[in-house]
Amino acid sequence: MLINDFENFIIDTFTKEKLEIVKGKNEYGFTNMGIKDVSKLGYCTNLTIESAREAAKNNVDLLITHHDAWEWMSGIKEEVLEILKHSNITHFFIHLPLDDAEFGNNTSILKKLGFRVTDKFSNDEGMYCGRIGEIDEPIEFEKLVNKIEMLLEEPVRKWKNNERLIKKIGVVTGAGFSAIDIKDAVNLGCDAYFTGEKILYTVQYAQYSKMNLIVGSHTFTEIFGLESLVKMINKRYPMVEIIRIKEEHIE
Repeated sequence: MLINDFENFIIDTFTKEKLEIVKGKNEYGFTNMGIKDVSKLGYCTNLTIESAREAAKNNVDLLITHHDAWEWMSGIKEEVLEILKHSNITHFFIHLPLDDAEFGNNTSILKKLGFRVTDKFSNDEGMYCGRIGEIDEPIEFEKLVNKIEMLLEEPVRKWKNNERLIKKIGVVTGAGFSAIDIKDAVNLGCDAYFTGEKILYTVQYAQYSKMNLIVGSHTFTEIFGLESLVKMINKRYPMVEIIRIKEEHIE
């Protein structure tokens, strides 16, 4: 797969119209251009020193992540770029468009949990960062928590604020700590709210609104949209080897 082929695939998949919404906002793009003929592709949520080294160790040609390296964390992005350049690795990240995509983070995790997507919410200038999922046979809160922990392969934080069985859930993967998003989930009739980060206000508003709250990690609630994306790439370019780059459960 040539990088030009990959660029065209991204445009076709996310559409020019959606990509235009975030143009110039550092929500997607290449951070380093290395090898232009890709035979091995790696993916993970975060571009970090550790994930760049892991990609280099596995002889990856193209690394795709959800997040770019954090520029405000002094020195990290510079060191990451040195690793990518030294190893001749091309890197591409896709942030808000992957949150919004119909195959993206929220939809993918809901499907893995056995829910069907029925609505979207958490509108960010035309991009929807959240999805509503429903299930035919309501389940107990603790059973849902167990399913999530098995899927993420990590413990989660949980606050049981009502006694209802879970039939309808609001999901904003990653940094979905906004009380506004929880309010929207309440108004949409959700029995639980699931996200990847929380702050004091998240917990307080969930308690006030009697919304069951489940909080996993930012990293591992957002890996499944990438997984869906690279499967689509592999379907179009079956000769490309796909590997998941390991990340630690540090959150």
